This record gives sequence, C-alpha cells and structure tokens, in this order.
Amino acid sequence: MLLVLDVGNTTTVIGIYDGETLVKHWRLMSERRTSDELGIFLLNLLDICGIPRASIDGAIYSSVVPSLDMALSEGLREYLAVEPVKVTSALDLGIDIAYSPKHEVGADRLVNSVAGKAKYGAPLIVVDFGTAITLDILNYEGAYLGGTISPGLVTGMESLFGRTAKLPQVSLEPPKTVIGNNTIGSIQAGILFGNAGLVDFLVRKTWDELGGRTPVAATGGHAAVIGAISETITTVDPWLTLEGLRLIHERNRPL
Repeated sequence: MLLVLDVGNTTTVIGIYDGETLVKHWRLMSERRTSDELGIFLLNLLDICGIPRASIDGAIYSSVVPSLDMALSEGLREYLAVEPVKVTSALDLGIDIAYSPKHEVGADRLVNSVAGKAKYGAPLIVVDFGTAITLDILNYEGAYLGGTISPGLVTGMESLFGRTAKLPQVSLEPPKTVIGNNTIGSIQAGILFGNAGLVDFLVRKTWDELGGRTPVAATGGHAAVIGAISETITTVDPWLTLEGLRLIHERNRPL
C-alpha cells in the first residue's frame, strides 16, 4: 500500500492507496512535530483503521511547509521503514513546466496539475481552496503555465475578524441571498459569494488569454461549498491532490 501526504500551511491531507484505489483518507491540522511524534501519529492512524504497518511499502509527500520536511522524512523511515519521495519540480512529473524558475512552483500546485491532466485532460484550470486559493493552468499541449494566488476563505475571515472587535464568528455556509439582512448573513454572503465571484472572474480572464473555454476542476477543503455557487467550476474533486501524489510516485518509485 502507498501512503500519500499533502502538507499544507493549515491542513495536512493523508491517504492510503491500495493499487489505484484510495481506501482511506484523513484531513488534519498541520502542526510542527518531531519525527517521533509524526511517526507515532501515523502508526496510530493505521492502527485505528486496522491497516498493518507492514503493508505500507511506499510513501510520497508534497509540502509547502519546509520546516516539517525533515521530521516527516525521518518519521517515515524510522516508523514505517519506507524511503519517502518528496515532490519537487526536478522529478519526472509527466508534464512540461513553462514557469520560471521551475523550483518556485508550489509542490501541491504541480501535484494538482498532474492529477488534473490525467483525469480531465488539457487544457484545464485547477482551483485549489486551501490557505490560499490557487488557479493552476494547463495549456492545450498539457504544459503547466502558472496561474494565480489569492487569500483563502479562512485566511480572509481571520483577517476580517482580527481587525474588527464587534463582528461575530460565522460558519462557511452560503446564505440564500446575496443581500444579507443581518450581520451573519452579510458576512457569509461577502465571503462565499465574493470568493466564488473572484474565481469566476479569474477563470473567465484565463479563458480569454487561452483563447477558449476549458473544464475547471476544484479541490481542497472548501471546493464543494464554492463549487455549488460558482458559475465556472465544472467538477469538484476533493481528493485530486492525493491522486496526483499516487501518479507521481508511480513515475518516481524508488528502486
């Protein structure tokens, strides 16, 4: 079985693949831990699900939190006896990267693009709703062009609430109308419809530059809620990043 991990600034998404089938997944907070803590944490997850640790014969991770990389690699070697593959632009990804410098592209953005091309073809726009909202663009030849980076929903909320004393905390549920008739409804409308509008605007501008419409695949923790109100998102795929990690591991499996 293959252990895949996507380490983000806010959350870490973990999955277990048996062949091409995702048999288990978790979405956890990203916190600074030692290699021992990470190793024990992963063992506990496997034990809870009844997955023998000896059945894990490979691991791959993408990370945008460099301070966790060494501890994670050591924990995987020490507690699961696997040599992990770390996603970088230097790996065989199966896509061309038309971005300079290549090493500055976030690993998660490359992983999403690899999975998006494999599942939905090219051209394609992948929108990832995480700490940031990223749009990643594949051209008609399937090459990664780059995209956009904007503050994520929670990042925007934290900024709003951190600078205002009287606004209440709200859940990320879309209101029935864009005109909020109370404070909570007004905040929800602004955040959810506002971010859906942001994505739709960026997608349409991208279509103009590409010279045609493309499918738009959304992933990440808030993909479903924004996908339900967006006018341009065509597919919500919450585990797209994990699939990309599996595909990259297939091409870069340690000998």
